[in-house]
Parts: sequence; C-alpha cells; structure tokens
Amino acid sequence: MRYGIYGGSFDPIHWGHLILAETCLRKLSADRIIFVPSGISPHKSKQHQTPGEIRAEMLELATTGIEEFAVSRFEVEKETTSYTIETIRHFDETLLDPELFLLVGADMYYDLPNWYQSQKILATVIPVGVCRPNSPPPHVEAFQNLVTPERCELFRRYIVQMPQIEISSTMIREAIFNDESIRFLTPRSVEAYIKSHKLYKAPR
Repeated sequence: MRYGIYGGSFDPIHWGHLILAETCLRKLSADRIIFVPSGISPHKSKQHQTPGEIRAEMLELATTGIEEFAVSRFEVEKETTSYTIETIRHFDETLLDPELFLLVGADMYYDLPNWYQSQKILATVIPVGVCRPNSPPPHVEAFQNLVTPERCELFRRYIVQMPQIEISSTMIREAIFNDESIRFLTPRSVEAYIKSHKLYKAPR
C-alpha cells in the first residue's frame, strides 16, 4: 500500500490543501493520503494556533466520503514536541507493509536535511517535492550527503507540480476577522463549522 503523509497546521483546511492532496494521490498512484494536523511543531510557534482537536475535526468534515483521504490525530494527541521521524515511525509500525511518501513544499524540501534525524527520515520515506506552477522544481542534490546516489535518483521521480491555487489559511482567517465571505475558499461543511464555533474572530 502506498501512503502519502501530508502534515501541516491546516488552520483551517481549504481547497488548495485538498487539490494538492488529490494531485499527489494521482501522480504517486497512491492508495491513500493521510492528513496529519500538527501538534507542537519544532518549526512553528504554537502561539495563537487553533487547538489541534478543532483542526482535526475540520479536516474530517472536509474529507468525509473520500475513501482515499484519512485524518490522523497522532500529533495533536501528543503532549510533547512532534518530530517528523516519530510520526513516520508511527505509520511505519502501524500500517501493513506500507510504502511511505512525505509531501513537502519546495521550501521545506530544501530544509529537510536540517530536520531532526533527517537521515533516518530519508531512509524510511520518499520525499515528494511539491512546487508551484512556473517555479523551478526542487533539486534532489539537497540530499546527496544523506542518501546513496541510487536513492537520490529515486527521489528525482517524485516531484509534483501543483495547479495554480491562490488560497491560504491566512487569507481565510483574515477574511473572517474582517467579516468578509469565505465562500468557495473552503468546503461548505468547514465554513459552517467555523461559523458555528465563531473561529478566527480574534486578531493574531
């Protein structure tokens, strides 16, 4: 089974996230994309982040009925810092004979060698570099000191170009704070959840 691990804050989930997941699902011939809302991230401050349980609930609303999409609460249920290697080990140990792919944006792709236990990460998963339209694809040479030349060549096959989607979670949060419409920026079920829970009404 091929699994794409898609981590992020998803604060909130929007159509850009879902289209990225669908694009990678098809390009990788994956069986499932697992959304992993971040817990206490070593890369971002937790300050002002919406509680993980709420972000996970919005993800589940957005992916309801899509068999190839799943949501994991592994990180949001942890009380300690969530390192990518720990999340990967969790899936490697709990899924049946998995082939794991890690979906990362081009900027994070280049930063991956600096992550905690990056060599073990790259020995366990195949990083999938996701780049924007008309942007140069990320170069696998970023990993040449961490993996064999053969594995570098394998990584080169998994660069995915995204459709042009100009939506961000920040855009949605700012629109809500300014009492502007977020229709068509996120699924209607998520929009209704945000409204009923009065999320993003306070400045960040």
